Amino acid sequence: MWCIQTIDAIFRACMYDVLDLYEEPYDPKKPIVCLDEKPKQLLGEKRMSIPMKPGGPEKYDYEYVRNGTANIFLAVEFKAGKRVIRVNKRRTMKDFALFVKILVDEEYPDIEALRLVTDNLNTHKEKSFYETFSKDEAERILSKIEFHYTPKHASWLNAAEIEINVMDIECTGRRIGEMETLVREVAAWTKRRNDQEKKIDWKFTREKADKKLSKYYVS
Repeated sequence: MWCIQTIDAIFRACMYDVLDLYEEPYDPKKPIVCLDEKPKQLLGEKRMSIPMKPGGPEKYDYEYVRNGTANIFLAVEFKAGKRVIRVNKRRTMKDFALFVKILVDEEYPDIEALRLVTDNLNTHKEKSFYETFSKDEAERILSKIEFHYTPKHASWLNAAEIEINVMDIECTGRRIGEMETLVREVAAWTKRRNDQEKKIDWKFTREKADKKLSKYYVS
């Protein structure tokens, strides 16, 4: 929130839209799914590390080998304790569209609407689907999606950022040198979180937003 200087009507409208959505009761036919990406550098060890042992932490050298980068797409239905994660090499418009297609066709095939919360990244637009699929296919996928955008400079309103932070703490916030290892470990972490149905207890409401942020409001 430190970057907020003024909050105009557009910011408030987007913020209220997302916060009101979060307060709605759980509806499995209209799931609220928050989506975000996490870039990840693939860093290998230049020297052999010393594994952790009782009474001593893992020891590794400060030097490392750069093995490229990866991108982690994360979608979390935080009221149901479900997340869907895919590791890609990039995060292009096509990659985004293909990931959302997985959500629509494989993860949520029987719903009425997928209410998708995301930030304003230029790939998170309807254009991505028309650039990736035929017109009919793009329209079929988009007919299932209801976009809800966080305000600019307010991606912290996206609950997916909380899940990404947990993923970093428990899995990805360390050196991982190969794409195959990253894919395998993220998949294992995702399965564990889903098996345990880990949810996010979102407490920031419209009323709390007005109390905390009203000094930045402009008419």
